[in-house]
Amino acid sequence: MSTPDTGIPPAPVERESLGELVGELAQDLSRLMRQELELAKAEIREEAKKAGKATGMLAGAGFAGYMTAVLLSLAAVFALGAVLPLGWAALIVAAVWGIAGFALYSNGRTRLRQVAPKPERTVDSLKEDAEWARHPTK
Repeated sequence: MSTPDTGIPPAPVERESLGELVGELAQDLSRLMRQELELAKAEIREEAKKAGKATGMLAGAGFAGYMTAVLLSLAAVFALGAVLPLGWAALIVAAVWGIAGFALYSNGRTRLRQVAPKPERTVDSLKEDAEWARHPTK
């Protein structure tokens, strides 16, 4: 076929095959996934730094609380020591701490037994995703 006004045949239209298009699409998706993964890694690193700093602050606060408890315990021993011998005063304060520790241990142990080690909702969701992947038309 020739064009009516010039008589020159038209240039062949270059069309990519379906396989080439699918290959390019796969490459683009692969590149996109790599870029998303790099972004996720960068975000996780940034958040981990923040979490590390916050954890350090919490550890410092925990140590300060521990020192406060020790010094208040000593103050209680000396306050009771004004009325009782120091040995008995120390024994009473130690018994109070022992009772508090036992109560915390018992409560924590009970709550820990209620923790489910397996993320049930995530497992169910993954099973649904796998089923859909096997039968996407359902």
